[in-house]
Amino acid sequence: MKSRITDDLKSWIGREATYTAPEELGRAPFRLFALALGDDNKIYSNSDFAKRTLHGDVIAPPTFICETNQIMDQPLDENGYIGHHWPLPMTSSRFIRGGNEYEMLQPVRPSDRVTVTWKIQDIYERQTRKLGTLIFVVSEARYSNQKGELLAVNRETNIYSP
Repeated sequence: MKSRITDDLKSWIGREATYTAPEELGRAPFRLFALALGDDNKIYSNSDFAKRTLHGDVIAPPTFICETNQIMDQPLDENGYIGHHWPLPMTSSRFIRGGNEYEMLQPVRPSDRVTVTWKIQDIYERQTRKLGTLIFVVSEARYSNQKGELLAVNRETNIYSP
C-alpha cells in the first residue's frame, strides 16, 4: 500500500511557529475561563482570597495557558478560529483530535506575557480496518513568560483520516 506521507509532508517535521501575546494576560480571562469550565475555585477569581494563599495573587486555571487563542494576536482563519494550527500539505483529510498531554511547571499569573513555541515532533501513519490509513501529527508547545521561565508544555496528537 502506498504511503500517504509525502516528502513535502515529511519536510514539516521539526518546523516551528512562535507567538507572543501582545500584552499581559490580566485577571479577567482567568475568571472567565474558570467560569466557562464550571470551576468556582476562588484562586482563579478572587484577589482577596488569593492574597492569603502561597501564590499571593490569582492564578490561571491549569489548561488556560494551553489554549493558544488566549495569547494570539492575529485575524480569525477561514473557519473562525484564532489559535495555532499547522497548514499541512494534505488533501481530502478529516481532522480528528488525538489527545493532549499537559505538563504544568508553575502557575500562570495575571502579569505574565506569554510566548509559545510550537514544534512538529513527528509525523507517522497507521493502517486501520475501518478508517484506512491515518496520519498522526505530534506537536509540542512550550509556554514561557516574559522572564523566559517555562510555564507549561503541551504535547498534542492530531489525526488525519482520508
